Amino acid sequence: MGLCLGAAQHAFAQDTIFRCGNEYINDAAVAKRRGCKTMEGGNITIIQGTRPSSVETPKSAPKSSSGSARSSGSRIDTADQRARDSDARAILQAELDKAKERLAQASKAYAGGAPEKEGIEGRNHQRYLDRVAELKAAKERAEVDVSSISRELDRLGPASSGSNAAQ
Repeated sequence: MGLCLGAAQHAFAQDTIFRCGNEYINDAAVAKRRGCKTMEGGNITIIQGTRPSSVETPKSAPKSSSGSARSSGSRIDTADQRARDSDARAILQAELDKAKERLAQASKAYAGGAPEKEGIEGRNHQRYLDRVAELKAAKERAEVDVSSISRELDRLGPASSGSNAAQ
């Protein structure tokens, strides 16, 4: 029985582990030749990862002039950038128009803080006050949306003369 326990402990025991830079080995002769350090403490578990693929630098690989196989770090053609800017401006302009419409509807519903009472609100004044507060918050959100989209459009700069953005 004692023999079985001794064998079981030896099976779970780990040999001395040596660290050689970023490499771990358990061969004492190789570790001594390479000047590795002994690892102290608990058990060590090492999981092999994948090696990163080598990335070619722009100097070592010629780029194709077609532009179909661009890397993420390459520069964008001026015409392509203008088209992207124009698309971004058109999208922001459409969003601004929608936000202005929402603001107009919210302002109309809020009615300067005195909208008409609906249904049970004539008998329950607190319900009316809660609805007025919600309408005011919706109006303020719409105002913030309009101002932030306008700021974003201003950040893009003036529309170019060839732009089809709706004004």
